Amino acid sequence: MLIRNAEPKDVPSILALYNQAVRETTAAWTNREETLDDRLTWYEGRVKQGLPVLVAVDDADTVLGFASFGPFRPREGYRLTAEHSVYVDPAAQRRGIGKALLERLVDIATDMKLHVLVGVIDGDNSASIALHEKLGFHVAGRLPEAGTKFGRWLDLVFVARVLGPMQSPNA
Repeated sequence: MLIRNAEPKDVPSILALYNQAVRETTAAWTNREETLDDRLTWYEGRVKQGLPVLVAVDDADTVLGFASFGPFRPREGYRLTAEHSVYVDPAAQRRGIGKALLERLVDIATDMKLHVLVGVIDGDNSASIALHEKLGFHVAGRLPEAGTKFGRWLDLVFVARVLGPMQSPNA
């Protein structure tokens, strides 16, 4: 497996993984599948902002997973905090792909001088919560029944990792 920067040719595979999660999981709290144009706009926007879009690929360059981060909230007070997402093909899960993608995101966020990396996880996704905790994230909060999908209420869990000591930020 190789982790590399995504390229435009990877966007259809990224789209397929995302839409599979929309259809079959509670990883994305929406029922609306994206179009290729939607995902290309997302990809191009991230690249234009200098934000990472990573893919994990096998020896045949097949995309096994993807990861990215972007602004946590739009106000300038949150400029040193980013929210990340990691998606792995169900057929490739439990092989260390999510861990490798998340570790690379942490490295990139640290290099970019971000201060906090946040994840937002379905409260029933104990595997994702455990992975984050293994990589130095802590559960920062739980919002009970904050969303709904598949006819049931879902708890929203925030995980956070302070990336390192930092002097007080400039105003």
